[in-house]
Amino acid sequence: MAKKDKSYTSALHEQEGVEPPKSLSANVAKIIKVNRKKQPSVDDLVSGITSQNITSLSRAITLVESTNPSHTKKANKVISKCLPFANKSIRIGITGVPGVGKSTFIEAFGLYLTSIGKKVAVLAVDPSSSLSKGSILGDKTRMEDLVKNQNAFIRPSPSGNSLGGVARKTRETIILCEAAGYDTIIIETVGVGQSETAVHSMVDFFLLLKLSGAGDELQGIKRGIIEMADAIVINKADGENIKAAKMAKVEFNRALHLYPTKDSEWSPKVTLSSALKREGIKEIWNLIEEYVKTTTTNGYFENNRHQQNKFWLLQTIEDRLKSNFYNASHIKEELQSQIKLVEAGRTTPFIAAEYLLNL
Repeated sequence: MAKKDKSYTSALHEQEGVEPPKSLSANVAKIIKVNRKKQPSVDDLVSGITSQNITSLSRAITLVESTNPSHTKKANKVISKCLPFANKSIRIGITGVPGVGKSTFIEAFGLYLTSIGKKVAVLAVDPSSSLSKGSILGDKTRMEDLVKNQNAFIRPSPSGNSLGGVARKTRETIILCEAAGYDTIIIETVGVGQSETAVHSMVDFFLLLKLSGAGDELQGIKRGIIEMADAIVINKADGENIKAAKMAKVEFNRALHLYPTKDSEWSPKVTLSSALKREGIKEIWNLIEEYVKTTTTNGYFENNRHQQNKFWLLQTIEDRLKSNFYNASHIKEELQSQIKLVEAGRTTPFIAAEYLLNL
């Protein structure tokens, strides 16, 4: 029996690093290292994006998501130069409660779209931890087949502190993806909540995924979500769930008749799908195409985008004012003082807020 090596006192030990392959010369390795550290210029990024270079697109999105003032300035220049190449896609928002199968559905939907010649960009927002501020960003692992598709681009982003979990810069990321030639943009929300309002304000078509037999037939009658939905899809309509799914479809159709006609003159549709078996996906895309045709003809499609741009202008002003307020040095100092006074019961939150705003 071989003598046991006593140098290993634990099952966890550190091995020496892996040597570079002999086929990789020292000069090539040095060039790769330098290029990784080298930051591309605005023109380089724009040229790469419009040439459909994934690396350039990813770098530009990282710039957009950064809170560094210098990065923001550079990102704004990139976005401005990409604008002439944007606005040539259909933007689809997809939402539903956790467990409804959003990732599985989006993968099946994306694979179908690429099979008919579409270029698909999926902007998935992962919830950030309120404690660690971290995010798993696991959408790429949940969409194994789509992530390998050359005509698909998946970008998971942490929700951070933004409203309802919608990534702060998703709106700008859409423009970059459109400039890179993606004609179908899919935005996935983290779940039913306030995020739906934000997503609805940046997409053309809003798709709501539902489950049968989970009390969703009644929950779905909640006015806010239904009013935003352009289509309701009962997912996981397979196996023993088929009967329940068909009953849910009837219930949702009845509920939709209670709502007034939309400004788009489009009547929301209810359909069934099994993302796991890739069934009902083609019919959903046909619905979306019908919606685009209807709203383009009556002028709603273009008008809606104008209204969305106006909304995001006002939203950006609000965000900037809020950021400037909290980042002002004198506000930071006074804020802590006012917090202590409020905690001590020597003033009220409302009086303290008015005092800080008047500064």
